[in-house]
Amino acid sequence: MRVGVDTGGTFTDVVAEDGRVVKVLSTPHDPSAAVAAGVAAVDGAAGLAHGTTVATNALLERRGARVTLVTTEGFADLIEIGRQDRPSLYDPWADRPEPLVPRDRRVEVRERMDAHGVPLVAPTVVPDLPEGTEAAAVCLLHADLNPEHERVVARALRGRGLDVTVSSELSPEMREYERLVTTVVNAYLRPACAPYLDALASIAGVVEVLTSAGGLIPVSDAADRPAALLLSGPAGGVIAAAAAAVDAGFPDAVTFDMGGTSTDVCLVRDGRPAPAVVRSVAGLPIRLPALDVHTIGAGGGSIAFVDVGGALQVGPRSAGAEPGPACYGLGGTEPTVTDADLVAGRLPPSIELPGIGPLSVGAARRALAGLDALGVLAVVDAAMVEAVRAITVRRGVDPAGLALVAFGGAGPLHACAVAAALGMIAVVVPPRAGVLSAVGLLASPRQVDLVRSWPGGLGGVDAALTALAGEAASAVGAVPIVEVSLDCRYAGQGHELRVPTVDAFDDEHERVNGYRRTGTPIEVVALRATARVAPAPVRLPPIVRRPLVGPAAVAEPDCTVWIPKGWRAEVHPGGAWVITR
Repeated sequence: MRVGVDTGGTFTDVVAEDGRVVKVLSTPHDPSAAVAAGVAAVDGAAGLAHGTTVATNALLERRGARVTLVTTEGFADLIEIGRQDRPSLYDPWADRPEPLVPRDRRVEVRERMDAHGVPLVAPTVVPDLPEGTEAAAVCLLHADLNPEHERVVARALRGRGLDVTVSSELSPEMREYERLVTTVVNAYLRPACAPYLDALASIAGVVEVLTSAGGLIPVSDAADRPAALLLSGPAGGVIAAAAAAVDAGFPDAVTFDMGGTSTDVCLVRDGRPAPAVVRSVAGLPIRLPALDVHTIGAGGGSIAFVDVGGALQVGPRSAGAEPGPACYGLGGTEPTVTDADLVAGRLPPSIELPGIGPLSVGAARRALAGLDALGVLAVVDAAMVEAVRAITVRRGVDPAGLALVAFGGAGPLHACAVAAALGMIAVVVPPRAGVLSAVGLLASPRQVDLVRSWPGGLGGVDAALTALAGEAASAVGAVPIVEVSLDCRYAGQGHELRVPTVDAFDDEHERVNGYRRTGTPIEVVALRATARVAPAPVRLPPIVRRPLVGPAAVAEPDCTVWIPKGWRAEVHPGGAWVITR
């Protein structure tokens, strides 16, 4: 039997193919302990599909390796110079994140590759690295076009017994700053994530980990490429939520995953989650294939407080699993969103949470002393409305034509308020909404994503795409479905759009930007191929639901659904609640 296991900040969710669901409290100091406990609770597993936050947490908390950067002579400060954009345009005090590699751990190699990938000066000497180096990141100029010089340097460093990440093996794409930072992040995370991922290998016969792009890879590959796991947990929920939206008749939707510590949203068009060209995690650009998930620090465990200006704020600080919200009775005393939900009546007073038991209304009231529960909920709802705007309105998409797919332990509690604020057409609550990310892990494909920079004109693009597709198909094995795409732009532009063919670029440019430049030459800057092998269909036992008219609070085994006054919940044949006004 296969199981899907999603590790969150508060709960670790386990869903087995036979329909059994287990929620255990996460173990922040050793996340594998909660995974092992959850798998044991369903009597073990032959296969484990896992979504993890270990890479994200290590990067956010700066718990990585001591990395030395090896780069082209004259470019050691690129990691610090970055680009001219600032974190906050009108805030002169806003600083960029500190580089993961300090100046005294940047080593330069005398070599040169020109902008067309033609070697000019070959590297002959690879200097010794500073004492105490735990991992090396190799990123040379224009190595995305020709990896020859990087291979020479990497061979020398590996011969010295070093753990080496090479940019041309990890992220062979143009834009040297993003490629460099991505390479450094991977080197930084590899020693930190390896022990956890190695521990997973003993929990089940076959262990696969979900990447940020929504595909499963062997746990050994995940240990080599931890930078590809930075959206591992959220991606599983997006996969399942997109399928649920299509099943309920809403191919255009926003997925809305509210857990204990954060909320993740993603735009779905024509049943497909939107891809991201580059992701920013902890303020650092990560140029690896990923779904375009937007995350904010607002969840059920987010702590409410009054700031120095007297304004009510919620998050991003969270009570997490330890000690948790005050109403859990595990030692928490600060007011959280969950406490406010309980006091406001959105959580039934008689509810019992897995692994926690009955909630204490008295403890929640004491924690909220001096704060208005409905005010706390209004503040957190407003933050989530802005998160949805970020992936819709700011990208030229009207949210009024979309459905909101609510899941996670707290998503169905807040979804109607968010949908009402944005005029969205419906809220969809899939079956097993509280553990939907774990369900999505079971339904996720084995996947290989390949990308190559393209330095030439349009000639030869079709042949190169065909070759890249064949490479991806060979890497994933079995008989995959293969999709190809191109990153294109008008000549002279500094940004690209992803399209299936060059002929589709004008239409896509007009859709996104509102205009086209007919007759302007089109450049291709990158080729992409994705090969997927879908798993056997997951057929979980149905759950019983009935139509409801709000106001109503419905406690399900894995989540609670709040249906406000004036809203009605109908049961779709597929099992989802479709809630409308």
